Amino acid sequence: MTLAYLNGKSASADDLRALALANYGHFTSMQVRDGAVQGRDLHVRRLEEATQALFGAAFDGVTALRQAAHAMESADLRDASLRITVFSLRFDYRDPARAVTPDVLVTLAPPSTAEKPALRVKTYPFVRPLPQFKHVGTFPLFHYRRQALADGFDDALFVDPAGCVVEGSIWNLGLWDGATVIWPQGPALRGTTEQLLQHALGAKGVPQRHEPVAVAELERFRAGFACNASGLQPVTGVDAVAWGADTDLMAGLSDVLRAVPWEPLA
Repeated sequence: MTLAYLNGKSASADDLRALALANYGHFTSMQVRDGAVQGRDLHVRRLEEATQALFGAAFDGVTALRQAAHAMESADLRDASLRITVFSLRFDYRDPARAVTPDVLVTLAPPSTAEKPALRVKTYPFVRPLPQFKHVGTFPLFHYRRQALADGFDDALFVDPAGCVVEGSIWNLGLWDGATVIWPQGPALRGTTEQLLQHALGAKGVPQRHEPVAVAELERFRAGFACNASGLQPVTGVDAVAWGADTDLMAGLSDVLRAVPWEPLA
């Protein structure tokens, strides 16, 4: 069951309808355990930067996290999959430049499980608009994910006009050549989990590179993995390229991510 709170109070159907009809806003997602999250500052910065870009308004991401903590308390929850969406009940698509006050919608769902199935993914030519923001324009992401399932795969991997892989439908891609983690460069949303992993791997001295990766080059890698706010998943193949699951790699990545500090929501 999903619970929703708008500006600190239980959200009504009309509140949710306003967001669905306008479909203009942005969000951040996180896992909460015992009232704490990983990458708290990353979520704060994401909320503040996107609100400034989409609404031209200053925004206090720390206050939004306090609202999220209050929602958790109101629901008597300590663990949850939590999403903070910033939109405006007063936004009018006929006059999108009109100044509006942002509203904060907090939604709570059951926490994500640690164990996730491996993914075989199919590539599709697509680059999301304004990929630097985690905005609510998710139609193409789910469309291609649905198409991948119809084509006999588990998810979609997007490819830019230069023929390079950039990101999955709702996840970032990491690649492993046996010695180095390669993070594909390109127009993609840089996820909080991706950033936490990069920092933690760097602190442990694990070699990493950021570089464009063409679809035609995928055969040179030994393994792949997907990461997002819900955790990690092995990627065992892309199109006709098959890697299999590298259990040692996934165990090592899980250990690194598990060691990232948890900080109170508020």
